[in-house]
Amino acid sequence: MNRLFGTFMRRPEAGSILSLIGVVAFFVLIGDVHLGTLMAAASWVNFAANLGIVALPVGLLMIAGEIDISIGAMIPAGSMTTAILSGYYGLPILVGMLGALAVGVLVGLVNGLLTVRTSVPSLIITLGTLVGMQGIVLSASVLLTGNASVAVTAPDWAKFLFGHLIGESHQVIILWWIGLAVIFAFMAHKSRYGNWIFAMGGDKESARNAGIPTARLTITLFVLSATCAAFVGMCQAILFNSAQVSGGMSFIFNVIVSVVVGGVLLTGGFGSVLGIFFGTLTFAVVSQGIYFTHIDRNWSNLIIGVTLLIAVAMNESFRRLALAYSGPKKTQ
Repeated sequence: MNRLFGTFMRRPEAGSILSLIGVVAFFVLIGDVHLGTLMAAASWVNFAANLGIVALPVGLLMIAGEIDISIGAMIPAGSMTTAILSGYYGLPILVGMLGALAVGVLVGLVNGLLTVRTSVPSLIITLGTLVGMQGIVLSASVLLTGNASVAVTAPDWAKFLFGHLIGESHQVIILWWIGLAVIFAFMAHKSRYGNWIFAMGGDKESARNAGIPTARLTITLFVLSATCAAFVGMCQAILFNSAQVSGGMSFIFNVIVSVVVGGVLLTGGFGSVLGIFFGTLTFAVVSQGIYFTHIDRNWSNLIIGVTLLIAVAMNESFRRLALAYSGPKKTQ
C-alpha cells in the first residue's frame, strides 16, 4: 500500500487529483453543498468540457516549452466563421464548419512558423495573433454583415453531433472532450510523439541534435491548439444558434490555470494529459461550485488564486519526487 501511494505521489497528475478532492471537500464541508447536488450539476461539467478541449493541446504545448494565448481570439473566430458562412450567406453548415476549422489551421500555422523561424518567444507571437485576430473578426463581421452578432441555424445532424443537450442540460461537447482526451493521452504517453514533446520541453537544443523534428512538431502543436479553440467556437455557434465577436478572452487565463493545476510546469518538460483533464475539472468546480454555496461570490477570485498557488507548490514537489525516483530522463 505504501509503495502504491508513493508511486502515485510521483505522478504528474497527483497534484490535480488531490486538488480536486480538496476542492470538493471544501465546498461540501465549508460551503455546505450537498455532494450529490454538486456532482449532478451540469454547469461545471459543461464549463469543463468547453475549457478542456482547448486545455489539452495548450497543455502539450506547455510541456514542449511553448505557449499559445491566441486561443482567446480563435473561439469567437470559429463561431463567427461558422455563422457568417452558414448563417448570413446561407451556405451548407458543413462549409461553415470546415471554414472555422480552416481558420484554426491557418492561424496555427502562422503561430508555429513564426515561432520556429524567429527568435521571438511564442508568448509574444501569439499575443500578436491574438490582437490581430480580434481586429480581423470584428472588422470582417461588420464589413460583411453590418453586425457584431450573426444568427445561424444548423440542421438536425449538426445539432446532434455538435450542439444538442444530453438529457436536459449536459452538452454533447462533453463526449467530444472525453474522446479527445483519450486520443491526446495515447499520443502523449503511448507514442514516440509524446517522447519527443517531453524531450523538447526538457532541452529543445538537445532534442534537435538527437534527430527529433522539433520544428515540425512545434508547428503541429500550434495548429492543434488553434484548431481546437476554433472547434469550441464552432460548437458554441451551433448550440446557441448565434455567434458574437466578443467572448473568448477569459479562456486564456482559465486554460493556463487548468493546465498548471493539472501538473504541467510553466518551464516545460513535465506533465500528463490525465493531469490536464483533472486540472480542468478542478478549475471548473472552483469556478462554478461557489454558486451552489452560501459563500459570497466576491470571494471566487480569491479561491481560484489560492488554488493556483497551492497547485504550483504541489506540482514542484511532485516533480522533485519524480526526478528523485526515476531520474531526469523519465519525468514524463
